Amino acid sequence: MVFIATVVAANALTSAYGLIPVGFGMTATAGTSAAGLTLLTRDWLHDKGGRTAVLVCIGAGAVLSAGLAGPRLAVASGAAFAVSELADLLVYQPLRRHGWIPAALASNAVGAPVDTVVFLALAGLPVWAAMPGQLWVKAIATLVPVTAVTVCRALLRHRLRPPGT
Repeated sequence: MVFIATVVAANALTSAYGLIPVGFGMTATAGTSAAGLTLLTRDWLHDKGGRTAVLVCIGAGAVLSAGLAGPRLAVASGAAFAVSELADLLVYQPLRRHGWIPAALASNAVGAPVDTVVFLALAGLPVWAAMPGQLWVKAIATLVPVTAVTVCRALLRHRLRPPGT
């Protein structure tokens, strides 16, 4: 459900606000931070529900987005997530045995640019003008939660470690 909510939020924000400044003279679609979170929730969903669950959620997100953001953004979003899902799948699944964090970071490094190019092109937005801002915001939207998970895991390991070890 979180995955679908981030897809719908990304499309609704982009529909309402279009391109916005994101610092350093860059622009990105207003929904880019939600789209960045979508990439992480997609990796989590892979672990919990598998590939079929991810594809079902991409479809559900596209259908819900059509009502909130309009058909053009919904089609662009659905296509971008489907194509980037294939790229993500090729990276995430083989790396998953090395841990969630390395797999999520690597798959997002591949999936984010694919998602960005496909979405912007199909949505009729300026691909090369918005690309740096899109990738900047998606990187932050990936690194902040991954850092939080890393810190929480380290604190839990420290707290749960028996005294004297």
